[in-house]
Amino acid sequence: MIETVTLGNVSLFAELPPDQLAALQERVRVRRYGRGDVVFYAGDPGLSLCIIRAGHFKLTVSTAEGHEMGIDLLGPGEVFGELALFDGAPRSADAIATEPGELMLLDRDEFIHFLLERPSVAVHLLTILAQRLRRDARLLEDVAFLDVPARLARTILRFAVTPPTGGQPTTPRLTQTDLAGLVGTTRETLNKWLGVFEDQGLIRRLDKGRVSVLDSDRLRQRIV
Repeated sequence: MIETVTLGNVSLFAELPPDQLAALQERVRVRRYGRGDVVFYAGDPGLSLCIIRAGHFKLTVSTAEGHEMGIDLLGPGEVFGELALFDGAPRSADAIATEPGELMLLDRDEFIHFLLERPSVAVHLLTILAQRLRRDARLLEDVAFLDVPARLARTILRFAVTPPTGGQPTTPRLTQTDLAGLVGTTRETLNKWLGVFEDQGLIRRLDKGRVSVLDSDRLRQRIV
């Protein structure tokens, strides 16, 4: 059974009292996704806020030639799809499950009504939006000014998390295509530099596409 979070574990709603959390829980729908399942495509109408209950989901954009670039990888307790709910515009990216997972979906009308009644939650959401704008600006800077090994090092460090039981920081399960999209390179170039980093003792490639960080300080030095 996959590990799940509750609304009370989601930072956006963490300050709500129990009765309001319970009322909000009654408004959400839980939907399960398998690995590779699409939540929505860019251009789809924004119908609901997506709250990750379990698993990881990637946000990507694609070129006319079919090349994919990753924008973000989000995990339990995080939210996405909020931008289209504010302005009513279509979705701006694809959202795809990278492993089996679950989403709690809050319909747009319910979401807007909820925010109007709770300004503090709206302020918190604005903070999340500001953080993502800074993330997008940094991604543009990385593509413009950093080479592939530097972008790979930054991506690994960004998503590697120390397991609850301890040990080396490790990324979530990612296919080479997923990781290449987040780095902004090809699978062939990605595999080459993963091998270089592994030979240098910076990382270790594990099963199911996970990457363990062995030397974070030296890996961080590659971001130049």
